Amino acid sequence: MAILKVARLGHPVLRKAAAPVPVAEIRSAETQRLIDDMVETMREYNGAGLAATQVHVLKQICVIEVHGNPRYPDAPAIPLTVLINPVVTPLTEETEDGWEGCLSVPDMRGVVPRFGSVRLEARDREGAQVDVVAKEFFARVLQHETDHLKGVVYLDRMRDLSTLTHLAEWNKHWLGVQEQGD
Repeated sequence: MAILKVARLGHPVLRKAAAPVPVAEIRSAETQRLIDDMVETMREYNGAGLAATQVHVLKQICVIEVHGNPRYPDAPAIPLTVLINPVVTPLTEETEDGWEGCLSVPDMRGVVPRFGSVRLEARDREGAQVDVVAKEFFARVLQHETDHLKGVVYLDRMRDLSTLTHLAEWNKHWLGVQEQGD
């Protein structure tokens, strides 16, 4: 397995739509290696998720996992989830504002409106069909990652850019947490 290079905001790959993965290719050694490398990369950088476009691969694959993540200490646990060709459909018209960050927009956070409940249809890493209803934080992460597969970053969804903040300032001013030595 390998740690992959994560594209940062401004790299054209982040603005391109990913292509679906043919079902016959899901179990191929190449696809499985990419998935393993994406999981390792996500874990290395403490991401809640990672889309293939973020590692310069234009394929509809994303990985999600939250368990004791220092970037999201209060987030509910999400077991390792591998999604191929995901389709997310809102189950409500109401959105909820919440803070988001992104490995491709390092050290920044912003308030993003997302649907609180969505239906997820996808394939898993074995090619089996996945059809679940996701709510709250899991729904937010799904929308964030599947946006990447469409060439959309969370900044595009923000209604008020005045909430865009550097992580250190977010900790100090938005959460009330003082940095050591401040």
